[in-house]
Amino acid sequence: MKAKKLQRQTAGAPPMDTGISEKDRARIAQGLSRLLADTYTVYLKTHNFHWNVTGPMFNTLHLMFMTQYNELWLALDLIAERIRALGFPAPATYAEFSKLASIEETLGVPKAEQMIRLLVEGNEAIVRTARRVFPLVDQANDEPSADLLTQRMQIHEKNAWMLRSLLEA
Repeated sequence: MKAKKLQRQTAGAPPMDTGISEKDRARIAQGLSRLLADTYTVYLKTHNFHWNVTGPMFNTLHLMFMTQYNELWLALDLIAERIRALGFPAPATYAEFSKLASIEETLGVPKAEQMIRLLVEGNEAIVRTARRVFPLVDQANDEPSADLLTQRMQIHEKNAWMLRSLLEA
């Protein structure tokens, strides 16, 4: 996302002056776009697993996955709206998400235990993506983005912990 793209989209509107430079806003929006792509990938994976889980832990996992995908769905809107508040378009296509995401799609229907492992990995990947954006946010004194990142990391670390606990003997 380049500054020129922003200028074309805001033609006729007063220039944005929130105390964060356009260059910093662009870099933060790029990082948040990667976070959005990772979140969307884990959302799809979690919803897929909710639909397709089988086995002795069916009820537990079916309900847990539903809780998690509903939370992820709401998070997508928060992240996209923060990108928009910074003055940039939010990515919103599979093509864009596949280029930006650090998480691979899961093909087929894995066994329940593998689903859990994949979601642990996905949640931890989201945390790593959020952490990589933090230095940009801190440098720009972008407290709203810092708050969003902190909340997302807290939720995904908790989800990873809860999922991982199901794998313990």
